[in-house]
Amino acid sequence: MLDLSVNLGGLQLANPIMPASGTFSEDLADVFDLDVIGAHVTKTITREKRSGNPTPRVCEVKGAMLNAIGIPSKGIEHFLTHTVPFFNRYQAPLVASISAPSADEFARLCEEVSVEGVAAIEVNISCPNIEEDGKAFAMRPHTTSNVLNKLRQATDKPLWAKLSPNTGEVTEVALAAQEAGADALVVANTLLAMAIDIRSRKPKLGNLMGGLSGPALKPITLRMAYQCAKAVSIPVIGCGGIATLDDVLEYLIAGASAVQVGTATFISPMTMVHLVGELQEYMRTNNITSLSEIIGSVRDDEASDKPVMQEIGQ
Repeated sequence: MLDLSVNLGGLQLANPIMPASGTFSEDLADVFDLDVIGAHVTKTITREKRSGNPTPRVCEVKGAMLNAIGIPSKGIEHFLTHTVPFFNRYQAPLVASISAPSADEFARLCEEVSVEGVAAIEVNISCPNIEEDGKAFAMRPHTTSNVLNKLRQATDKPLWAKLSPNTGEVTEVALAAQEAGADALVVANTLLAMAIDIRSRKPKLGNLMGGLSGPALKPITLRMAYQCAKAVSIPVIGCGGIATLDDVLEYLIAGASAVQVGTATFISPMTMVHLVGELQEYMRTNNITSLSEIIGSVRDDEASDKPVMQEIGQ
């Protein structure tokens, strides 16, 4: 019998496929059975209502997408009275993604969403921290540690820390999150990027810059997921450029215990459903009975002991 189940910091999932925050909503219930996927990760919410960034908010670039949505949110009350009851009709666990501009406000919101029906909380510490001149919490180990310590005190729910790909200290940040009480890591959010319309000479996004997602991002976040999985003992959830079974397998082999699908769902809303079925068929065809036989199976034992971050082309 095939066993696709995974345990992510105390939260059991029937399979490792789930959406990335901001790419999933109640509307997909009209497209497929939401219990097919491993978990439901909500769009990131804030305590207050937010309208988001100026338009245009999305544009295509080669092999990827840029977005500067700005975390529009209907606020905590709408989440508690509408979102939670909607998803509670399903068996798959609900993961609430949250964001706040300071550590104390993060902790306050975390406490408020720690209600029955919310199985885990994904903390988007890739968002700007007003106490550090707008730099994301996850850019540095000390700010990561500070916010996670407060979040850990605010809830007994499993905490998933969503890291930023914009830091040069990813393993240090991952370790700081683990030591401060994170139960799992989501690696990673979008990469800060930009595009310009050469005819108008204006940035293609109303916010000037935005987050890069899609296939072009995968080699970067795959590398980060691998590094984090090597550094920490808590589960890593891979996120970035996942659209095919090969993408899923690469992340699992690199050490991720589960994956989140984002941009690919915009292209084909059935992507996650197909990935669950294809993963089952792959395991069946290759006589693999458990995901544990795949996770972390990368053959890196003969790799160089030199530092990963080194100059290329010499």
